[in-house]
Amino acid sequence: MGKHKTNFDESLMNNRRTYAYYIDRLTELALVMFEWKNVPDTIDVRYLELTLFRDGQAIFFKDEVLGFLGLQCAVNGNFNVYRIPLKRRAYASNGYNNNTLTIENSVIIYNNYLRTNSVRDVKMFAQRLYDLDRTIDVNARAQKTPVLIQCDENQRLTMLNAYKEFDGNAPVIFADKNLDINSIKVLQTTAPYVGDKLYQLKTQYYNEALTYLGISNVNYEKKERLVSDEVSRQQGGVIANRYGRLEMRRKACDEINEMFGLNMSVDYREDFRELGDLFMSADETSDGKDKVVTKDTE
Repeated sequence: MGKHKTNFDESLMNNRRTYAYYIDRLTELALVMFEWKNVPDTIDVRYLELTLFRDGQAIFFKDEVLGFLGLQCAVNGNFNVYRIPLKRRAYASNGYNNNTLTIENSVIIYNNYLRTNSVRDVKMFAQRLYDLDRTIDVNARAQKTPVLIQCDENQRLTMLNAYKEFDGNAPVIFADKNLDINSIKVLQTTAPYVGDKLYQLKTQYYNEALTYLGISNVNYEKKERLVSDEVSRQQGGVIANRYGRLEMRRKACDEINEMFGLNMSVDYREDFRELGDLFMSADETSDGKDKVVTKDTE
């Protein structure tokens, strides 16, 4: 017989599942944002992006046997005047190790201008989103079972069975004729419903995470129509967040092309063609100057 799960066990399991869900979702979005072109067949772009996401840096070089590789990188030597390591070591989980790399025969690809990883920030957003999600679950459940029952110990099992039927949405609950109704007290621990507000806050957090990743999103906080200029201004933060990660990858491509005679390039994937194609409609106003974006809020 397996161990009986308590409410704490179930809550802990749901907490972990929800947190893992947001970690996986945001991580996958981060990994697919860049489109690498003219990359040698021996380079696994998925692994390259995963390394940049987790470590903040990866190393590109040519192995005499395996060809061009993009692997994890460890600093092995001194720095030049720009704090770029002169000696590097490439390694992989299967035991591969190459400590003969230098600034002359390899290129370090950095994740952003700060040379930091992205996993730390994704974990922060996932923590916020999971916490709100689970709070919404608790608040919603409180609308269903906000009851405290006080009874004699000899009636405890009877009340427990009755509560299970109540929790299971039973239309009728039957009681024994000997049940002492007068000895039972029920306290309504009614909790105010704030799930809608919490969900709105969660949506704002999620949009903030998308903005951090450089993914287009539009935050609706009003029911009236949005002018296209307002939509464009909301995308300013999205575009700005793309610069650091994109430029460091482009810089690495330039150095790789010069060192190895390749023609690699990288760009952000186009995540939309026109905002109106996805979730809104655009019409010209009477003056023909500004486009107005509308959304059915009902």
